[in-house]
Amino acid sequence: MAFLELCKVNKGYGEGQNRTEVLHDINLRVEEGEFIAIIGFSGSGKTTLISLIAGLLEPDSGDIVLKDGPIKGPGPDRGIVFQNYSLLPWLTVEGNVMIAVDQIFKDWPKHKRVEHARKYIDMVNLTPAMEKRPAELSGGMRQRVSVARALAMNPNMLLLDEPLSALDALTRGTLQLEIEKIWNRDKKTVIMITNDVDEGLILADKIIPLKPGPKASLGPVFEVDLKRPRNRSEMNHDPKYKVLRNEITKYLLDLKEQQKIDEEFAKIKLPDLSPISLNGGNKIKGVMRPFQRK
Repeated sequence: MAFLELCKVNKGYGEGQNRTEVLHDINLRVEEGEFIAIIGFSGSGKTTLISLIAGLLEPDSGDIVLKDGPIKGPGPDRGIVFQNYSLLPWLTVEGNVMIAVDQIFKDWPKHKRVEHARKYIDMVNLTPAMEKRPAELSGGMRQRVSVARALAMNPNMLLLDEPLSALDALTRGTLQLEIEKIWNRDKKTVIMITNDVDEGLILADKIIPLKPGPKASLGPVFEVDLKRPRNRSEMNHDPKYKVLRNEITKYLLDLKEQQKIDEEFAKIKLPDLSPISLNGGNKIKGVMRPFQRK
């Protein structure tokens, strides 16, 4: 049994003619300690997939099992970091982390909870900004608070839903390094949603494409066999990195091209045809009757 397993998972929204099948026949196995990057285009259902694993949504069919039991809802065993930070604006950095610590470790004495929260604030290099509120922080610093809060819950699994996509390139690169350091230290199981191939190559053990929807399914697994720690400038000269990057990029571009072809084909309206009657008794709609000999 894998640490996390999704088997024949399907999820859609709406009813009747307005229903959209978002995910179809999702099968995934994640081993404990693995760092998995799921990569795909906007609108392919990546956030729906991470929300199912987080327990924020229920699948229409199929099973999602974490360790020995099915996922039935949110739980402290899964920490999640969203793209939009999700911080309480009236609380300080420490306060936003403490609100999670106080919920998970209610039985601990206060000094131990404070010490625990500050450990993770320091881990993301925010100790000097501990008393600041979100409005006083940059986007990168706010996302660091979100990461610290998720880690302070001491989850078995960390779920990252495009946490760096709203940041500028320099801040994004810095946080990628921080996430890799944190993962190397604790070796928690991580599933990261991203639309950036390079981000997946820098951080993940495996990259799994999510095919465009509707009815999106997972593509082949790309093993990222690159030594750690991964330095971006050094990787640019690594032949293995170049080959793997080209393979993944080509696969994604081919998916996008196929999606365009499918969409164009779906727009074509076929004429309304009825079969030709051998008896000559039915009128032919949309088809010319062939010449008949007398």
